[in-house]
Amino acid sequence: MDLDVAILSRIQFAFTVSFHIIFPSITIGLATLIAIWEGLWLKTHNPYYLQLAKFWIKPFAITFGMGVVSGIVLSYEFGTNFSKFSEITGAVLGPLMAYEVLTAFFMEAGFLGVMLFGWQRVGRKLHFFSTLVVMTGTWISAFWIIVANSWMQTPTGYKIINGKFEVESWMEVIFNPSMPYRLTHMVVASLITATFVVAGISAYYLLKKKNIPFAKKGLSMCMWFALVLTPLQAWIGDMHGLNVREHQPTKLAAMEGIWPAEEANVPLLLFAMPNMKTESNDYEVGIPNLGSMILTHSWDGAVQGLKAVPPEDRPNVPLVFWSFRVMVGIGFGMMGIAVLALLLRRKGRLFKNKPFLALVALFTPMGVIAVLAGWYVVEIGRQPWIVYNLVRTTEIVSPLPPERVLFTLIMFVIIYSLLIGVYLYFMRKLIKKGPPSMTALEQQLIGMKAPGYALAWVKTLQHKEQQTNESPANESQNKTQGDK
Repeated sequence: MDLDVAILSRIQFAFTVSFHIIFPSITIGLATLIAIWEGLWLKTHNPYYLQLAKFWIKPFAITFGMGVVSGIVLSYEFGTNFSKFSEITGAVLGPLMAYEVLTAFFMEAGFLGVMLFGWQRVGRKLHFFSTLVVMTGTWISAFWIIVANSWMQTPTGYKIINGKFEVESWMEVIFNPSMPYRLTHMVVASLITATFVVAGISAYYLLKKKNIPFAKKGLSMCMWFALVLTPLQAWIGDMHGLNVREHQPTKLAAMEGIWPAEEANVPLLLFAMPNMKTESNDYEVGIPNLGSMILTHSWDGAVQGLKAVPPEDRPNVPLVFWSFRVMVGIGFGMMGIAVLALLLRRKGRLFKNKPFLALVALFTPMGVIAVLAGWYVVEIGRQPWIVYNLVRTTEIVSPLPPERVLFTLIMFVIIYSLLIGVYLYFMRKLIKKGPPSMTALEQQLIGMKAPGYALAWVKTLQHKEQQTNESPANESQNKTQGDK
């Protein structure tokens, strides 16, 4: 079988970017949660907020490091595998990538050390300021990356001179038509991802009857966050869909499995097997007219289908179709969990219902899976274009021997599999160790010169911990509580 260097290069980039995006999707949200907890601790001096911040700052650090390491590789792949892309679009995308480094990365690098190691070396307010800067850096980083990617989806503000893109208006490049929708959609997705990571680990602790007060606080807060964020994400997704319909109708047609050149009274397909050979769907199960209502906000609205463009201008329809349904299905599952949590909270069963806790623990990685599925919709749905309707992906692939690309792809799979194994190993160790005990917090608060009433609160909880651990009735239930 002949090896296709274009296919191999695309697979390699897809694999490396899929690996990379796992980590920013967690760190953006986790940095925000840590800042919220630290701010609440400064405001209320409730030790459980400090306990949450100090515990989750270590997983954040490991995840952040993995994101940096895996992200550097992507920059090199632009030059090695897609050299013509850099040549054609460098005047537009080069400065955008540089802005991300000059603004976000320098902010994060400058204050990350203070955030991680400065608890007892700087004042409480300065430490909180450092946490806010790191959080802001993750948001700014997301902004520039989304700007660059959104310009490739909906290019504006450019002119083409001698086959190369030149900037006519930076404002139009940065604030291209899809950027505001994609930025808000990605940031909220990251917040939801981190929310369910924290909620899932908290539910795991409750199931194991470990670190119970800490886990209750984490789960309770995250379920409130989820109750707000998941409906907000559904609304943003609807607005984003309308934008895609206007600017990338072929992608939308692939997402919904719409084949006729123009179709009104579009059903919402719950299940189908898109068949690119017959240009139709097999085994369709749908709700009549609901697709039109969602996509056009009109009961009989018309939508452009895949047959409006030649076959060579269509993406891989089954991949886009099913990736979209995975993302949406997980989103509605998360929304359902948030509503169920509200009902259980009202009945006083939020921390006691084992099936619910098991379900939340099961959803720990689901945010990451939904983000990956969403990125597959975005990137595969844009194909065969690298710059939508202007530059084809096959036109910018570097003339490399396919055997060499295959070798590097295999090496990436091996090395990244080892890296994810190491990452999960250390995350497991941190989770197994649990949060710092009240005794440890007391010593750290003394070093931080915290107010007397903050120390008194910690001492009270420390005394309760000791009483609970010494109680024969609760000895087996809380045998790990004193080792937190």
